[in-house]
Amino acid sequence: MGSLPDPGELSLPPSPAPPPPSFDEFQRQTSLMTSCTLLWKELSDHFSSLEQDLQKQADALKAKLQALTSETQTSLKVLDNRESSISKSMSMALESLEKTTKSSISGVLSEDLIVCKGEDQNDEPEVDNSEGLFLKLKSFCCKFAARNFWDFITARKKELELLRSELPKALGDCVDPPRFILEAISEVFPVDKREVKMDRNNNNNHNNSNDLGWACVLLLESLIPVMMDPVLGKERMLVTPRIKGKAVEIAETWKKSLEERGGIENVKTPDVHTFLQHLVTFGIVKKEDVDLYRKLVVASAWRKQMPKLAVSLGLGDKMPDVIEELISRGQQVDAVHFTYEVGLADKFPPVPLLKAFLKDAKKAVTSILEDPNNSGRAAHLAAKKEQSAIRAVLKCIEEYKLENELPPENLKKRLEQLEKTKSDKKKPSASPPAAKRTRASNGGPMPPAKAGRSTNAYVSSFPPPPTFIRSPSHTQYPSPIPPYPTSPAMYGHGSRSPSYVYSPEATPPTLVGTYPGTPVNYISYGGYGNGMAPAYAQAYY
Repeated sequence: MGSLPDPGELSLPPSPAPPPPSFDEFQRQTSLMTSCTLLWKELSDHFSSLEQDLQKQADALKAKLQALTSETQTSLKVLDNRESSISKSMSMALESLEKTTKSSISGVLSEDLIVCKGEDQNDEPEVDNSEGLFLKLKSFCCKFAARNFWDFITARKKELELLRSELPKALGDCVDPPRFILEAISEVFPVDKREVKMDRNNNNNHNNSNDLGWACVLLLESLIPVMMDPVLGKERMLVTPRIKGKAVEIAETWKKSLEERGGIENVKTPDVHTFLQHLVTFGIVKKEDVDLYRKLVVASAWRKQMPKLAVSLGLGDKMPDVIEELISRGQQVDAVHFTYEVGLADKFPPVPLLKAFLKDAKKAVTSILEDPNNSGRAAHLAAKKEQSAIRAVLKCIEEYKLENELPPENLKKRLEQLEKTKSDKKKPSASPPAAKRTRASNGGPMPPAKAGRSTNAYVSSFPPPPTFIRSPSHTQYPSPIPPYPTSPAMYGHGSRSPSYVYSPEATPPTLVGTYPGTPVNYISYGGYGNGMAPAYAQAYY
């Protein structure tokens, strides 16, 4: 049985039950759990992002490693090919050298034999066909007669295409083609060494009035296929370090001469073209001079070869800037050529550029017609300007097949209209036939017609006009009509054109077409009613 409680002991009251949890405590616990959950999710996302970034970097490194491995293998193959081709190229070069040496020696011996026999040394091969031209060029190359070779080339500008096809073959028979070409063009490049004389206006003028940059460019272009490696082609140019160093010196000399000539703006375009072609031919393009190359290319962008030269000079990355600059300068046609050369026709659509060019040309024509200083020849200059613009656009349309986007029919009609107007202007006006050629000064006998050809002057075959008085109702010139201002000489030279006596082709009769003509109030080619025959300087178009 259980023990009974002792009545003498104190009995303690039972302990109270713990209070039930409050709602605030429940909310506190809930918020704590929510915070822990969010923190855990944030940490999980952070570590997942880190893992993804690391994976991307690992993949990128792997791709770069594969690319480097591929490039290394390609470079090793190229080096192996170059190394294996050295022996073959050297053997071919030695065979060519031996052949050219024997050819040169045989040529010299044959000349000595001719001298010993007393025969005529002037028995040179005819150059009236391609074979004769090749033999003549080959003779100069075998003899290493650079000066005679240069004189022969510069005297045959009309045979440019024939020279272009025969020069590489002739240079292949030269012992050292690069040195031969550098010696040939040394008369005018990098510095023009021709004799300087004073012209009629007391301006410095070279003895040869024609610029010979075309000949320099032709020879440098013809040198490229001769210098190419017979196995690797353009990947390796066969030029000795000595000649390449000389080419670098020539390029530096030309760059220093820029300051002496007043900067890029005052340098003739043929000189610029020769310099850039010189760099490409000998492979001496410098990255630090890219800005200079860009300025030179923009200044001479109208040259046909300039887009290809720009790419060869390493301006491919800067080509969008070059095209935008050409557009801003109003050279939209040149910009189209550059656009197609580098494949940016989508970024610079050609049709809007050509339309903008025609629009600018029309504005220029309008300004010429409204210019009071050109009142005597405004119609002629305006027609010339519009014809030139239309021909340039038509050539672009034909070259890049833009007939569907820009139909050329209207342009051709307008060009035909301008040409018809020009032909109508050239028709001589009716005048009484002269019974005898007389001098305009004293009425003496006229010298033969050939006497005036040496100065390209036109001498009137009509007798001098009689003195007469104009009717007050007719327009009369208050003073002698001044001659046309002398056109600026091309490529920076002084005025080299003599004054020409007025020609029947210079002043047209009343113009027919869209351009207003000047009133014809003068006797045919004799004078303007004031007894004075104006003199006109030859204009360059």
